[in-house]
Amino acid sequence: MSAVGLGCMGMSQSYGPNPGDRDDMIGVIRYAVEQGVTFFDTAEVYGPYVNEELVGEALAPVRDQVVIATKFGWNIQDGTMQGTNSRPEQIRRVADESLRRLGIDVIDLFYQHRVDPEVPIEDVAGTVGELVEVGKVRHFGLSEAGAATIRRAHAVHPVTAVQSEYSLWTRDPEPEVLPACAELGIGFVPFSPLGKGFLTGTVGTSTTFDAGDIRNRVPRFEADNLTANEALVTYIRSLAEPKGCTPGQVALAWLLAQQPWIVPIPGTRRRERVDENNTSTQVALSADELADLNTLATRVGVRGNRYNPAGMSMVGL
Repeated sequence: MSAVGLGCMGMSQSYGPNPGDRDDMIGVIRYAVEQGVTFFDTAEVYGPYVNEELVGEALAPVRDQVVIATKFGWNIQDGTMQGTNSRPEQIRRVADESLRRLGIDVIDLFYQHRVDPEVPIEDVAGTVGELVEVGKVRHFGLSEAGAATIRRAHAVHPVTAVQSEYSLWTRDPEPEVLPACAELGIGFVPFSPLGKGFLTGTVGTSTTFDAGDIRNRVPRFEADNLTANEALVTYIRSLAEPKGCTPGQVALAWLLAQQPWIVPIPGTRRRERVDENNTSTQVALSADELADLNTLATRVGVRGNRYNPAGMSMVGL
């Protein structure tokens, strides 16, 4: 897999008005492949459904060159999420429908999108294991799961990757999840590695979000919290400018330096951002700079939760 992947959710939802030109988004995905990106992330719930179709169409000509990850675990009714659903019959149904929408014969990496408290994780792991046995899925993943759940799942069927939010201002996985991944040989995939755009330095207190933008519901993006959190970006920018790179590239370089088995998946709708994210692999951070960044969130402080209360109640289970 490439050192940096591509999160495709924003091509269909969550970050302001959806792109009007679907062909342009297909072009961005194919451009990413041309630039060496081989890991692409989608989910049935993105859209819902249309993002899988977009990703499948974009990657069809290069299917044998890429890794495609998608996800199950939501109860989607009339186009909206109505809680979680990871019952075995639901997992099997979603696998078949995702295969059809993506236009592929096997799902490379099949994540449980959120832990379902109503379904034992052993049943989830066993069901995905059955899908692996019949050739519909290659690898099993978990998203935003706690360390104990990861261990229980891994005991039934190997967990290949854990995907959770992780960045310079979201350090939640460090105390327990990352050590569990290291112990069990599980890869880690940070989503929102650029803090939903904040760590790029392009979002500030004067930024206004479209009514449908997910950041309107994130406490960390409330005006007072943004003002306090700007100290974080100011420090990152002070490291980036002498290196001739962007704050976002420093944020990704820091993630890449944490472990060789960490593969961030920044999302974008623009070719120039694909280039910027990819070349973060060329940004060198000294041991002292890494040490400073490792303590940055604690030293400077981060104001506001990364989800609203409903979202926070679904992570770390």
